[in-house]
Amino acid sequence: MEVSGSAPALAGPGPVETGRGAEPSDAEVASRRREFTALLAAFRDTAVLVPLRSGGWLTADFGGVRWILAFSDTSALARYASARDEAHQEWTYRTVLGARLLDVAVPAAGVPCGVALDAADGVEHAVLFPPVAGVVPDAFAVDHVRRGGAPR
Repeated sequence: MEVSGSAPALAGPGPVETGRGAEPSDAEVASRRREFTALLAAFRDTAVLVPLRSGGWLTADFGGVRWILAFSDTSALARYASARDEAHQEWTYRTVLGARLLDVAVPAAGVPCGVALDAADGVEHAVLFPPVAGVVPDAFAVDHVRRGGAPR
C-alpha cells in the first residue's frame, strides 16, 4: 500500500443504542444532531485519504446512493484493504479536504452521492455523510426536491 502521509483521525459519535422500536426523546435527538453537526464540521476541516481506482475515486453504490470511500488515516485504509483481502496490493490515494469532497466531488458525481468515512471500522467508528441538505450543497441533496427545490 502506498503511503503519502496521514490525516488526523476523526472520532465517530459511537453506536446508537435505543431499544427496538423505542423512539428517542427530543433531548436525545437534539443531542445527536449537535454531535453530528460537530463531527461534520470537523470532517469538513480535515484532510482524508481517498483511494484511486480506474481513473477515479474509489466508490461503492448502495441503496441508490454512490458513496465516495474516504479514510481518516493509513491505518483505517489498511483495515479496509485487509477486509477486502487486498492488503497485498498497492493502494494509491489522494489526500483531500473533507469540504472539497462534500462541496465539489459530490456534485460532480452526477448521481445521488455521499461520503463514507472509515467504512471497514463498523458502526462504532465509521461515519456516513449522506446526500442531504446541510451536508452537501442543497441542489445535490436528495431531500432538496421534497422541500420544494427544482430537480437537478
